[in-house]
Amino acid sequence: MAGKDYYDILGVARGATADEVKKAFRKLARKHHPDAGGSEEKFKEINEAYEVLSDAEKRKQYDQFGQYYGQGFDPRAYGGAGAGPFGGPGGFQYQQVNFEDIGDIFGSMFGGGGFGTQARRQPHRGRDLAYDVTLTFEEALSGISTKVDVQRSEKCATCGGTGAKPGTGRTKCATCGGTGTVSQGQGPFGFSRPCPRCGGEGTVVEQPCSACRGRGVVTKVKPLTVNIPAGVTDGGKIRFKGKGEAGEAGGPRGDLYVMTRVKPHKHFRRDGADVVLDLPITIAEAALGGEVTVPTTEGKVKLKIAPGTQDGKVYRLPGKGAPKLSGGGRGDMKVRAHVVVPKDLSAEQKELLKRFESSRKDDVRAGLA
Repeated sequence: MAGKDYYDILGVARGATADEVKKAFRKLARKHHPDAGGSEEKFKEINEAYEVLSDAEKRKQYDQFGQYYGQGFDPRAYGGAGAGPFGGPGGFQYQQVNFEDIGDIFGSMFGGGGFGTQARRQPHRGRDLAYDVTLTFEEALSGISTKVDVQRSEKCATCGGTGAKPGTGRTKCATCGGTGTVSQGQGPFGFSRPCPRCGGEGTVVEQPCSACRGRGVVTKVKPLTVNIPAGVTDGGKIRFKGKGEAGEAGGPRGDLYVMTRVKPHKHFRRDGADVVLDLPITIAEAALGGEVTVPTTEGKVKLKIAPGTQDGKVYRLPGKGAPKLSGGGRGDMKVRAHVVVPKDLSAEQKELLKRFESSRKDDVRAGLA
């Protein structure tokens, strides 16, 4: 064929159905659209082919006169009735492409507005902020209400967030005429981009507010009271919704995340909701048993040591641990017995231990034989 092969351009057979032609067009249009980084010339060629092959009458003309198609032919010279579907005897002219087909393709690709629609800046949620709060061991168990100094963007009080000098306002952008977009290309193959001057807003500030320099927001340190629940752990994270940075274009605020840092305690440590205590006991207490006084997070209590307690044995004091963050209740206090072996013995004590050892009949290392 001397002219363009529209079937080859769309990659379909000459006997392709209307649905096959439409499917091929959609696939190629997504790939070659200029807003998707494609070639404008290729995109025009694809649209030209689809315009003809998607119309039953034009396709019939193309199939009959394809070798002359698009080269100034007049269908009347070849038996065609009237001036034909192409706008007069001067030859082929571009017709408006079916934008309903193109719109549903690019609506999801370029902001949901369809093909060639405005691209105003959409509301955006503000940034989340994170701050550390240091607590004592006791504060982590009981929970506290404390203040944190949050540095975040706030609406400018001078201009009310408009960014314009008091007494003035935002004006229509002269570059885009208030649409928020500028067009590139010509005819049915043109496409729109956000206006470089107004950023898609459609309006600009000619006289900026001196307090915020036209931004509409200022950075401030704002003290916020946050409630730390009882039972938080070191490295925990608490979310305070809507306490973060201000959103853009009317979008909602971000969130504030408070990270809890718990100072070590000289006696206790955490194991989830349980509180662990290493309790030193003497050799005699371990062997004979007895009652000892142990500290807890709520005061001192009595604990019975069983005869024959081995080093590392754990005793539990139910409900004496930390509050549980979910499900309610409290954890346990886990008391781990630690048998202390004396280093400095008197001669009498050494003699007593030797007599005790010689009186024992069991071999503690028999299992190693």
